[in-house]
Amino acid sequence: VALCSPGRSAYPDTSHQQLMQLYSACQRRKLNPGLQRKQHSPPKRLRKAKKPEVEKPEVVKTHLRDMIILPEMVGSMVGVYNGKTFNQVVIKPEMIGHYLGEFSITYEPVKHCRPGLGGTHSSRFIPLK
Repeated sequence: VALCSPGRSAYPDTSHQQLMQLYSACQRRKLNPGLQRKQHSPPKRLRKAKKPEVEKPEVVKTHLRDMIILPEMVGSMVGVYNGKTFNQVVIKPEMIGHYLGEFSITYEPVKHCRPGLGGTHSSRFIPLK
C-alpha cells in the first residue's frame, strides 16, 4: 500500500519529515538514508526537462524501476525500461510513493482463446489449406 495523495503542490509548506510520515514503512526505510547515488540522476534530468504547464515535457529514460516516485516528479514524463522497450509514463499526483516499475509491465499478459489454429504458438507453423 502506497501513498495516495494529491501531491507536493497540495503540501506547499510541508517539510520533508512530515512527507516521510505519509509514506509506508518500506518506503521510509528506502528513503531514510537519502537517495542512492544512481537515483540522483533521474530527478536532476527531470528538472531540466520540465516545461510550462501547457507544453508537453521531454521524456527522460531510466532503467531504475525500483525508484520511488517523489512529489517533485509530478507532471514529468518518464520512459521506464521493461526489459525490451521504454514505456512512457506520465507522473500524476496519485502515483506518489509508488515505484516506477509498477507502471511499466515486464510481461505480455496471456490472451486465452479457443483451441485450434492460433490457439498456441506452435500452431503458427501449421501450413494453411
